Amino acid sequence: MQYNTITEEHLLFRNALKAFLKAEVEPNIDQWETQREVPGDLWKKMGEMGFLGLNFPEKWGGSALDFWYAVIFAEEVSKMWSAGFAANFLVSQFMSSTYILHHGSQVLQEKYLPKTISGHYIASVGITEPGAGSDVAAIQTKATRVDDHWIVNGAKTFITNGYLAKYMVTACKTDAQNPASMSLIVIDLESEGVTRTKLDKMGWHASDTSEIGLNQVKVPIENLVGAEGKGFYYLMQGLQLERIIGAIMSYAACEKTMEYTLQYMKEREAFGKSISKIQVLRHRMAQLHAEVYSLKPFLYDTCNKQAQGISAVKEASMAKLLASELSEKVVHQCLQMFGGYGYMEEYKIARAYRDARVGTILAGSSEIMREIIAKMYIDEVNY
Repeated sequence: MQYNTITEEHLLFRNALKAFLKAEVEPNIDQWETQREVPGDLWKKMGEMGFLGLNFPEKWGGSALDFWYAVIFAEEVSKMWSAGFAANFLVSQFMSSTYILHHGSQVLQEKYLPKTISGHYIASVGITEPGAGSDVAAIQTKATRVDDHWIVNGAKTFITNGYLAKYMVTACKTDAQNPASMSLIVIDLESEGVTRTKLDKMGWHASDTSEIGLNQVKVPIENLVGAEGKGFYYLMQGLQLERIIGAIMSYAACEKTMEYTLQYMKEREAFGKSISKIQVLRHRMAQLHAEVYSLKPFLYDTCNKQAQGISAVKEASMAKLLASELSEKVVHQCLQMFGGYGYMEEYKIARAYRDARVGTILAGSSEIMREIIAKMYIDEVNY
């Protein structure tokens, strides 16, 4: 399929990115999976190449490129056989520092954006808590203003980049008289009172995921992002992009998994012939190919809305729902093609199987996506 939105310049960027990933990432990805994190030097190399500020203004060190560069970036890093590796960079660039870009003051932007774009700072976003996941309004972390500081108390969990990040854009309750109030505050994770505990995950091993404790953490008053009490509104805007990026991750993983599986099927023989010639198996792959192929135009149409600044909450929710659930289906059926070898860690399909499972949970579970779609489609609610 060809898309008019993808230009020759976009293709040149894709080739440059693929060459970088092949040289700097592919030979090391297994080691980083074992170490459970990506080294800081790679962040700086990515920054030097201009890969960490694609859609950010040049005055902060960004490249001021259109959104399709972000789409290509998300696709290619998601094909490195480590969803955790991809998540590190996608979260920092598209799911956390973007709140500072779009809503932060000049002071906040000067303080955090240049070093994030250069790879010297790693960013994280703190929304989920031990007792509040999909129900964002139920968060309990509180920020109380005392003179020229906020005093923050609470806990965040399942925080991607949480252990290595310099800062976390944190959802907090800031109005004791209004329990429904929510604000975003940037917390330096090296501050006194912050504790970080790495979590042991089923997949995404190259991504550090942490629980963050916040005990009487003192934060400068200027670290408030945008207006006090507007945090929920900002999050609803940001989650559209987050879900589109999540959908791209899942879709790209489908493509890579099927490519890898088809290559194995052509080489593997059973009953005197390549298993790619066995009808029940080839038809299963044909069905998967049809479903993955059909998803791409809709996903790209949603990306096009994002690129044009169009509100696409329903489309982003549908794309995330369809892509993440299709990814689960693809890895489940593709692993079957490998037989017993598919259960061995030496084959990449085993990692892909583990990594795909969280896709229907992160950035809003499939159940939440269906409810958003239902509200907009059936109840005619607008977001």
